Amino acid sequence: MRIILMTGKGGVGKTSVAAATGLQCAQKGYRTLVLSTDPAHSLADSFDQELSHEPRLIQENLWGAELDALVELAENWGSVQKYITEVLQARGLEGVQAEELAILPGMDEIFGLVRMKRHYDEGEYDVLIVDSAPTGTALRLLSLPEVGGWYMRRFYKPLQGLSVALRPLVEPLFKPLAGFSLPDRAVMDAPYEFYEQIEALEKVLTDNSQTTVRLVMNPERMVIKESLRAHAYLSLYNVATDLVIANRILPDNVTDPFFLRWKEQQQVYKQEIHENFHPLPVKEVPLYSEEMCGMEALQRLRETLYGDEDPSQVYYKENTIRVFQEEGIYRLELYLPGITKDKIQLSKTGDELNICIGNHRRNLVLPQALAALQPSGAKMDEDYLRIQFS
Repeated sequence: MRIILMTGKGGVGKTSVAAATGLQCAQKGYRTLVLSTDPAHSLADSFDQELSHEPRLIQENLWGAELDALVELAENWGSVQKYITEVLQARGLEGVQAEELAILPGMDEIFGLVRMKRHYDEGEYDVLIVDSAPTGTALRLLSLPEVGGWYMRRFYKPLQGLSVALRPLVEPLFKPLAGFSLPDRAVMDAPYEFYEQIEALEKVLTDNSQTTVRLVMNPERMVIKESLRAHAYLSLYNVATDLVIANRILPDNVTDPFFLRWKEQQQVYKQEIHENFHPLPVKEVPLYSEEMCGMEALQRLRETLYGDEDPSQVYYKENTIRVFQEEGIYRLELYLPGITKDKIQLSKTGDELNICIGNHRRNLVLPQALAALQPSGAKMDEDYLRIQFS
């Protein structure tokens, strides 16, 4: 299955691009599902058709769905929902409030990954296009397999065994005092089962022949800056970006003096997009005179974006992590476009290399050949962070 994730700063038009890409894939004969994992869904508005949690046929070869975290929780994590609701009700919340608040922060990201894994395993579709949340949330989603694995290995698994063993002894004293029970085995097992699914999906997410991200942006300073950071962080998590889409560019036939300064700024920012994201290909989409809602509007966007191209192709391949050996010295290379060395912090703990860029952190498990060595130097060279080990 080919997986394409659309992301970008909120309001840049990624939902419209995802819908138009799905339309083109379907017309190329691929069985295509466009899945929205953004809590603030707008995919149904883009297609101008009612959508639900389960895939609905929009036209031949094209399905659409909007992830409902409550439905996903009830269907696949019922024991956990029941327990969280019990705890919240014991704290004095009403039934409906407790059920709503049972969706804890971060669950939307977890459910989005699990839903992707389920579609991948079932193999009903040739192409899965994910209309993801705005950039920050999407990055948390893509980093979840690695971050979640670190916590699961070090904290959750030991705690799980201890909790199950102590529950029969502590429960008679705990429940009268707290008003709710300790979590049973079913509740404790569910998060680890989800983690195992997400861990298996990581191999798919980091295979750039199957999964790529497409960055949608507008020619504006803040949007470009956020997209550059997103590109670097995606590379840090070994998720490939294969295409940049510059959306809502004022066309040449707009000559009103009111837009003159805006058009001049866009020309500068367009050039920045091509330069800063090189060698990634960049597609430009004009600002249309109407909303991108409904099949007629999406057809125009589809033609502008792809013409007769196959949008399921991988537009650009780049190995984001590479290991070299030269005369007994090992070198690890990370593709981090647009990042300067002074913004990167490195440390090593055991067999893990800790990499920090801003507020994003990755614990990179080193290959066996590097695990026993220490970093002896690092430099940025042609968008690669080159780390030497000795």
